[in-house]
Formats: sequence, C-alpha cells, structure tokens
Amino acid sequence: MSRPAIALQVYVLDTPDPSGLASFYAVLLGWDIDDAATDDDWVQLRAPAGGGLAFQLAPEFTPSTWPDDRVGLQAHLDLEVDDLDAAEEWVLRHGATRVVGPNPSPTFRTYRDPSGHLFCLVRSA
Repeated sequence: MSRPAIALQVYVLDTPDPSGLASFYAVLLGWDIDDAATDDDWVQLRAPAGGGLAFQLAPEFTPSTWPDDRVGLQAHLDLEVDDLDAAEEWVLRHGATRVVGPNPSPTFRTYRDPSGHLFCLVRSA
C-alpha cells in the first residue's frame, strides 16, 4: 500500500483566550487571522506559505511548569530569528515572558506566550 496523502494543516494550541493568543502570534509572526476559519472558540492564523497555527478554547488549560517540573518542554514552537536580542525585545514587548532553563545557550532562548505555552527563539545559522 502506498502512503495516502497526509499533510499538516495547522498546529493547535489550547488556551482560555483564543482571540488574544492568536493576536499575540499574529503580531510576532506577521501572519493574518483567517476570518473564514474562525469562530467563538477557534481562531486560526494562516502562514503565507500555507499551514499555520490555530487556537482552541480550553478554559481549564494549565501550562507546563518547565523547568521547575523537570518533565521537559513536551511540545513547543521554535521560531527562527536573525537577531536574538531584537527578537527578544519584540516578543517581550508583546506579552511574552523569558524562561531561564537548565541549559543556557548562545543560539536559542525560551519564553512563555501569554497563555503559558513555551516557545523558543532560535538564531538562524
């Protein structure tokens, strides 16, 4: 049997505030909210090249407490940047908070978005 056509449509993040979190990532990434794929408990962003991120209402969402729980990041977004310092200033200005992990690196930094999801800024090679 050959592989059926399977493609990633969107990566979904649970949040108590889908509209607010979508706005946060829209500003960070410069993507537009897809009004045709949005309702009261679901907001979707479209990447210019296709795919994107979606934000699903989850009133009981509890973010990971990494690095305190030592379980690990589990799942997170890596966002590629040319300038770590400039990108850090941008994400902090728009509501992110810096997370100092157990393994500091000169090539990436870890943050929480306004709902508490972890993401990293990764310096491009």
